[in-house]
Amino acid sequence: MQQKIVIIGGGAAGFFAAITCAENNPNTEIIILERGKEVLQKVKISGGGRCNVTHACFDPKELCEFYPRGNKELLGPFHQFMTGDTMQWFEDRGVELKIEADNRVFPVSNSSQSIMDVLLNSTTKLGIDTKLNHKVESFKKVGNQWSIITNKGDFIADKLLIASGSNTKIWEMLEKLGHTIVQPVPSLFTFKINDKRIKEIPGVSVANATVSIINSEFQTNGPLLITHWGMSGPAILKLSAFGARFLAEKDYQYNVEVNWLSKPTQHVLETLKGIRKDNQKKQIIIKSVFPAIPKRLWENLILASEIKRESKWADVSNKQLENLSNQLTKGIFNANGKSTFKEEFVTAGGIDLKEVNFKRFESKLHSNLFFAGEVLNIDAVTGGFNFQNAWTGGFIVGNSMAEN
Repeated sequence: MQQKIVIIGGGAAGFFAAITCAENNPNTEIIILERGKEVLQKVKISGGGRCNVTHACFDPKELCEFYPRGNKELLGPFHQFMTGDTMQWFEDRGVELKIEADNRVFPVSNSSQSIMDVLLNSTTKLGIDTKLNHKVESFKKVGNQWSIITNKGDFIADKLLIASGSNTKIWEMLEKLGHTIVQPVPSLFTFKINDKRIKEIPGVSVANATVSIINSEFQTNGPLLITHWGMSGPAILKLSAFGARFLAEKDYQYNVEVNWLSKPTQHVLETLKGIRKDNQKKQIIIKSVFPAIPKRLWENLILASEIKRESKWADVSNKQLENLSNQLTKGIFNANGKSTFKEEFVTAGGIDLKEVNFKRFESKLHSNLFFAGEVLNIDAVTGGFNFQNAWTGGFIVGNSMAEN
């Protein structure tokens, strides 16, 4: 008997699962149902069209730290299929990969088409049937099988994989089956901040700032970019991911503390006093005395410290130096709202992880119902980690579904 498998969702996780399953058990009929007119859309646009395949972090425990939700659950799965396995998988199929300075992994071609081609060619070669414009209207258990109803016909499956991402309609159908859905909130967004210290200097960046959300445990550090609407860059995106639920509860009204130097306030104050002693006759605003602080930001922080534009170092009082060290190490900015980070539209939310067996990525409530990718309440910071969750989940699900 040929077993029948239906996969809802033609994204990275769905394709990877289909290919893994077909390679492990040729005696399966696999159908991918995609509601849109094209598949692999996130793969196509990720990394500015270059596809950030994964991240060069090769220790499962360390890798888990990049997942605000799912970090405990992914430890076992990452021991089965990791970033190195992903790289090997694509390279074995002819896609050369490269690790960039920030450890993100891309195809050497700098084109997501290389990744898409491998996935599409593999499904064609393995006889996997991809059906476009098939919107799922319902699915239910009938005996030992699954009945799936779409706008273009009905399907019967021995095993059903939900890899539909953050599709709220599918989540509603899963709730009817008794699954708990953790309500989605945005993750990975930039902070809207209207503040004269940063207003006129979009494009200015600092290589390693420490950023905290006041009255919370959330703190990150890394590159920070000033934009037309506020603050962005890896430090901010990471903070938005880890603080996603907290910030949603605050209705995106919150205060942020920025340490532009990632150094203690007292240390910076003593440094400034030493510089004052050695540069008495120099005008303070002319040159940033910290290489990490760009000149335009330095000027604005000087003025915000109640130091006059024309002041020389000798004219600056201890109180003003204290103000400046506070601006440099614990500047408070009022954030009012968020802006979507275009390349990565990620939500925190999805199927409650307690209801999933992560040895097989199978539902604990219904046998032969599987999940992979962002349909689960798993999400990560930017840098290839969300794709790694898709490849790992797809690989384990594919192997599980291949079993007769």
